[in-house]
Amino acid sequence: MASGNTSSREEQPPVSTSGNTRTGRPRRNLDLPDDLADEHAAFAAKLAASTDLGEATRDKYQRNAAAFLAWLAEARQAGAVDGDSLTDAAARDWAVRDYRRHLKNTRTARGTHLSAATINNRLAAIDAFFVLRGSGRPDVVREHLPRPTAPRALDARTKLRFLRTVARDATPRDRVVCHLAYYAGLRIAEIVALDVADIRLSARKGTVRVRGKGKFGGKDRTVPLHTEARASLELLLDDLGRPASGPLVRNRDGGPLSTRAANMAVTVLGAAAGIGPSDDGEPFGPHVLRHTFGTDLVRGRGDLSKEPVDLVTVAELMGHADINTTRRYALPTEADTAAALDVLTVDQ
Repeated sequence: MASGNTSSREEQPPVSTSGNTRTGRPRRNLDLPDDLADEHAAFAAKLAASTDLGEATRDKYQRNAAAFLAWLAEARQAGAVDGDSLTDAAARDWAVRDYRRHLKNTRTARGTHLSAATINNRLAAIDAFFVLRGSGRPDVVREHLPRPTAPRALDARTKLRFLRTVARDATPRDRVVCHLAYYAGLRIAEIVALDVADIRLSARKGTVRVRGKGKFGGKDRTVPLHTEARASLELLLDDLGRPASGPLVRNRDGGPLSTRAANMAVTVLGAAAGIGPSDDGEPFGPHVLRHTFGTDLVRGRGDLSKEPVDLVTVAELMGHADINTTRRYALPTEADTAAALDVLTVDQ
């Protein structure tokens, strides 16, 4: 199969096409044969109709599928494919397995190999491509991932500094984005999908109805709102003129804010609070605020919870289908393991 030490960015594979996920009108890839270009266009259109997928996920799937199809076109031209992977299930599996080997030999712009997680993410996009075209999921093993560790969460001091920056600098809209990520644990795609009608506020209570996430739409859930989140929502609703419906988090034209723009708003506020774009090796964004929400509840720290909350409750609040996902918040961090060694006896 076509492989080799191809230079590529680990986060975003270089491809010459992408679809317009907002309009559902994919751009045609002129570098692909007509049949593969048509396949990618059809995939982009089906992704655009997948309301359970966030904009960023749809964009990533399109780019990764385009990279696979570009590789497939090159392999076909070189006579390095066995059968028609678009019509034959066995040929499909063989092609994706060969592409997996190609990815394992691919190097990033920094000269390193792609991580196991990155390869698995690429394969997930290919799964989606074949499933949406009706060909079924390829039978390909995933890369072995290292033992999971606790997701990155802000420590108490950094979290306080960030929340103070939000209170001082954020617009009502961006403040709601930050507060729903931290005080309610919502995913950024869930936040930008909210409608005004999903919010229920009273003098002392409040809830937000969150649409499910997942291959089949997931399960809707209702999350109670923290006092700070309720106050932020009241300010935003006042700013919007108290509409009865419509997007809660809006762009300048009054439409729903994109996930990209919402991510950027949080990242900018993080930078103003002195949280670098890649502190501790992981970019800061709304996902870190969601991780902090889960960590604070599971560990019983901060203002969210004075005592640890059971994993089943936290899983319900965060919309986790698998409680093992929630369990990660109870795993030790590097700081935890380092602190554990400090109790060892030293003879001085």
